[in-house]
Amino acid sequence: MDELYLIAGLGNPGRDYERTRHNAGFLVVEKFCEQFRGSWIAEKRFTARVARVNLDARAVLLCEPLTYMNVSGEAVGKLISYFRIPLDRFIAVVDDADLALGQIRLRPSGSSGGHHGLDSIESHLGTRDYARLRVGIGRTADGRRDIANHVLGKFGANEESVLGQVQDRCCRQLQCWVSEGIGKAMSQFNGAVGPA
Repeated sequence: MDELYLIAGLGNPGRDYERTRHNAGFLVVEKFCEQFRGSWIAEKRFTARVARVNLDARAVLLCEPLTYMNVSGEAVGKLISYFRIPLDRFIAVVDDADLALGQIRLRPSGSSGGHHGLDSIESHLGTRDYARLRVGIGRTADGRRDIANHVLGKFGANEESVLGQVQDRCCRQLQCWVSEGIGKAMSQFNGAVGPA
């Protein structure tokens, strides 16, 4: 099939991880799926939840790996291989503790920056040349390097309104990426969400 795109939101499956900062990728693709009236299906052969939505004449496959974050590349690699999706039509959506909450950054390629989900994708695809949308989750106020509890913690009540704006902006950016390309999507949407 031509014009098939893949957007993979990364996170950890299960109730214990719902609405945690590390699952920011899941939260974005779930919002995207809702906006475009998709339906999620658990696909055992891909070890992922997948949904299909249409944007104009383009079909977009959404994916949430049901592996854990550190082995996300297994599900992504299977989907890309099975559907023969060119890497310029694939994007991974991930949390990023080095960006403040409210900041988003789309790039066409790059290093994992220590993100184990991106490390896994790079390992399975054999390249860093795929787009990634980083969703800022910030760090703890004391700036500690060991931030496991922060990353795996749930968004606080005071963060939820910003999170909603972030989800909306990411969805608009992803729609622009599919419709008008990565250059325009980066120039129009990278940065911080505006005031509520």
